Amino acid sequence: MSNALARYLIEERGVRQDKVDTMLQRSRESGEKLDTALVESGLLAESEMLEYYATQLGLPFEGDLSKYKPLPKFSEKVPVAFARNYNLVALGEVNGTVRVATCRPLDLYPMDELAGLLRQPLEPVLAPRVEISELINRSYAQKTEVSDEVERELEADGMLETEFDFDEKTDILNIATAAPIIKLVNTIFSQSLRMRASDIHIQPSEHKLQIRYRVDGVLYDVMTPSKKLQDAIVARIKVMGKMDIAERRLPQDGRASVKMGDNDVDLRISTIPTNYGERVVIRLLEKSNKQFNLADIGFGKAHEDTFRTYLEYSNGIILLTGPTGSGKTTTLYAAIASINRPDINILTIEDPIEYQMPGASQVEVNEKKGLTFARALRSFVRQDPDVILVGEIRDLETAQIGIQSALTGHLVFSTLHTNDAPSTVTRLVDLGVEPFLVSSSVICVVAQRLTRRICKECKRTYVPDERELRSFDLTMADLPDGFLYQGAGCEACFKTGYTGRTGIHEIMPINETIKQQIVEKLPAGEIKRVAVQQGGLLTLRMDGIKKALAGKTTLSEIATITQRDTF
Repeated sequence: MSNALARYLIEERGVRQDKVDTMLQRSRESGEKLDTALVESGLLAESEMLEYYATQLGLPFEGDLSKYKPLPKFSEKVPVAFARNYNLVALGEVNGTVRVATCRPLDLYPMDELAGLLRQPLEPVLAPRVEISELINRSYAQKTEVSDEVERELEADGMLETEFDFDEKTDILNIATAAPIIKLVNTIFSQSLRMRASDIHIQPSEHKLQIRYRVDGVLYDVMTPSKKLQDAIVARIKVMGKMDIAERRLPQDGRASVKMGDNDVDLRISTIPTNYGERVVIRLLEKSNKQFNLADIGFGKAHEDTFRTYLEYSNGIILLTGPTGSGKTTTLYAAIASINRPDINILTIEDPIEYQMPGASQVEVNEKKGLTFARALRSFVRQDPDVILVGEIRDLETAQIGIQSALTGHLVFSTLHTNDAPSTVTRLVDLGVEPFLVSSSVICVVAQRLTRRICKECKRTYVPDERELRSFDLTMADLPDGFLYQGAGCEACFKTGYTGRTGIHEIMPINETIKQQIVEKLPAGEIKRVAVQQGGLLTLRMDGIKKALAGKTTLSEIATITQRDTF
């Protein structure tokens, strides 16, 4: 198979003979399989390698597993460690045969073992590793809640009966590194990741400690460890974040990384003192290799066509705006992925790097060492870039350098925190940028919010009342089928009626009319009114209503994340 793969690379892919020979020699000397070496070296993308194997072996290939639902018997009978170690997950069952996704088609042992665990015949399906990893996460999402096992272990060690009153005689480090505490904190992290949480809140009150996860933008209470363990849990998290565990009277910030399956997850940790102890919030940033496209993140056909027009520009600034956690960075990655080609030099400066982007040079902000957005941008222009991504415009200096980069022939992407698209251009002026520079450099502004999607498992129709429709300026005649959709609530969506999120967007091209308004320093409200009435701008509210009418979300969800349009 290795020789056949080598011939394929030379004859079909046009790879030079000497490069293939080098890979073959590396494979022989290290014992590493040729396909693994090729993917790691970048000579062959994993999906291309799997498609080749699918053709040669007569197996099906699936590039996207998001449409598949977890098979309950798989998570019940197969240990999660086995599934992760061998990158195997069930896609479903057909006539007594379980379809199993794998990214290692030549490894027969794991498939034999899996057949024994399930006691059923298997049909292999080839799929990318990152897709398999995500489906594994979903398959085990509701398994292993807080762990009676951890509680029993803590009790056996006498830790549930111990009040951790730290004083100068207490070795805090010993407590923070005690095995049961490490296990408990690891359980909190692993469960939050399986539940697709974006944040973990550790919130103390007078008589209890509450652990809460933010899933799809909503906080859920998930566990209540013993109040006696509060200081030990906080101390353990501080140790992970390289923070001062003895200082409990001042706010602190820290960072750490954990590994779950094939994914590395960055933790951004924040602590503040309260009257009942320290409160901790941890932002989870999963460093995924998954490449999103604009349709995946909620762009409608008209919006996508408009946005793609500006992605083909050779210079100018494209700005994404919205509150923290509204998916701006994901949209930027999707935009850049759509134009990422070998003949384009892409440089990014981010805080932190959230996704790995093949073909791009990614730099992470390090303010302690003086590497800021502005300093990196100054160096970028000497690296002969075609496309520059700036994670966020935070100050006048970054804004000015970004604008100068756009005016000197570069396509610049960045984000700002404003409520809508028109407010973005006035925000740049408020930062101190000259209006004529804003009007001549900014080519498009995209405002974004994330709205929860109706759960596919419990989606059902209902007829809204006139009062609900009137609050959105709708009538029964506006409903395509005479009804709307909502989720009834089921196990798959934790009884919420929603699973996952999608974007709603407000795309404002900077045309000649808006350029003149910027130069004249007109308020954002006036710019928005003219853009809607003359330029056909669809506001966030309008786009959200369209998605509710299409059955993707609900009107009540749109009401919570957008404001009523007034112009």
